[in-house]
Amino acid sequence: MHDHASHSENNGPSRVLRISLVVTLGYIVLLVVAGIRAHSLALLSEAGHNLSDFFALLLSLFAVYLQARPPSSTKTYGYHRAGVLAALVNALSLVVVAFLIFYEAFRRLQNPGHVHAGVMIGVAAAGVVMNGVIALLLYRSGRDVNIRSAFLHEIGDTVSTAAVIVGGWAILATGHDWIDSALSVGIGALILWSAFGIVRETLNILLEGTPRGMKIDRIEAAIRSIEGVNDVHDLHVWSIGSESHALSTHITIADIPPSVSERILRDVKEKLHQDFRIDHTTIQFEHAECEVAHGCVMPVGEGEGHSH
Repeated sequence: MHDHASHSENNGPSRVLRISLVVTLGYIVLLVVAGIRAHSLALLSEAGHNLSDFFALLLSLFAVYLQARPPSSTKTYGYHRAGVLAALVNALSLVVVAFLIFYEAFRRLQNPGHVHAGVMIGVAAAGVVMNGVIALLLYRSGRDVNIRSAFLHEIGDTVSTAAVIVGGWAILATGHDWIDSALSVGIGALILWSAFGIVRETLNILLEGTPRGMKIDRIEAAIRSIEGVNDVHDLHVWSIGSESHALSTHITIADIPPSVSERILRDVKEKLHQDFRIDHTTIQFEHAECEVAHGCVMPVGEGEGHSH
């Protein structure tokens, strides 16, 4: 039943990604042909941007496939981080594309050529519609960081392609061909901005940092609010994947029967699920005063001292 549910949850994103791949590849060909004919760096920059999108979508599709695979004896959490790695590669590829655009724009600003603005406008208008539809489909298919990185690619394309239309009108109105190169610099800056956000989030997950939007003190306070919890320490929270979070902690309770401590454990897990969407938990109960040393908790008996 679990495997079937996983397949159903990933079928939507997979279908959207496959459709997006085919449409994006066709648009890349159109951009290259039109960019060469119109002598437009902005259109060729868009082709480069869309080429990175194509590989981003391909990586995302592969990651969705991997994430659907069940856990194994060597991958006990499954393949959730495949999507995180794909998102990181996607973002780094965007950084490379942005700097290539900056280089070519600087070169053309020194030696601007004539740009056919009418071709720019027509091709860019088609791109706005295509990228906008793909972005909407990706937005509806999931909020995983892998899908979100592909979504940001498409949003960046939609905005930058719309800017090409504005630039085309400006060239027609003023006759200044350098607008095309200046527009490319703006597209490159937009690409960098979207890429850095994904890089920051993926690195935080890979370094097992506290998940985005969560505060350790709030989680600790929530656990302490459970009846029967006397103390909370050695608390760690991290992400397995972008939408899958884990927690481990030590909780001090009174010396009570197992049937009562089971109720406390159930209440803590329910609180973590409802308030923080944390479902992978490792919780250790303790009944004595403890000290923490090198990540390990050692009970201290009554009347015993300890030295450092």
